[in-house]
Amino acid sequence: MHTRRRGSSGSDRPTADEPPEWSDVDEDAIEERVVELAEQGHDPSQIGLKLRDEGVQGTPIPDVKLATGKKVTEILEEHDAEPELPEDFRNLLEKAVRLHQHVEENGQDHQNKRALQNTQSKIRRLADYYRGDELDEDFAYSHETAKELLEE
Repeated sequence: MHTRRRGSSGSDRPTADEPPEWSDVDEDAIEERVVELAEQGHDPSQIGLKLRDEGVQGTPIPDVKLATGKKVTEILEEHDAEPELPEDFRNLLEKAVRLHQHVEENGQDHQNKRALQNTQSKIRRLADYYRGDELDEDFAYSHETAKELLEE
């Protein structure tokens, strides 16, 4: 939305209805590993990558949803291990805090001032989406509230 690009193209994951035959790990073992990785401080996307690369019991898990029937975030919600903030929202807040600090140190960097404005706009739109469910009803974005949320 805020870039000159027209979108991203690339390969899509092949459609599959069942996990591959070579990946025969128990669903409970996968769920235990997901919760264990979440307790170590990994985000849901990082958990998926770790399961793909490292696997469970030496067997890689190409797709958690195919193997268990649930998404990583659903597994975390069931075991009360979900992060306080949604991952996409947290990443935008971290980016905004970094950009704000950079713009304070480099006042003439107009390109990053614009990048900060665009990031703040994305945060406000995403906050509207999450308000009431993941965020408080009276949440309003500011640099101070972003820093406070990230320190928790």
